[in-house]
Amino acid sequence: MDREQVKAGDTVYVIYRNPHAANVAVIKEAEVVQHPADENDVALFLYDTYHELLPDDAVFTDYKEAEKLYNELFDQESYEM
Repeated sequence: MDREQVKAGDTVYVIYRNPHAANVAVIKEAEVVQHPADENDVALFLYDTYHELLPDDAVFTDYKEAEKLYNELFDQESYEM
């Protein structure tokens, strides 16, 4: 989903990587909100924290879309030797 398509009040799904464990990721529901420091921008509200919405963030309007990419990226079979 293009960043320009989201607006404050939208509910989206993101693939969120744990900042303390790079190999841990989950699909989380997030809310698009008015950016707290820039009234002309939006941010993601996730885990009770504002996150800047960056152009390369994987943001989805549908959980199944997020799950499809998640499975492609983190499919355990692809890591087996």
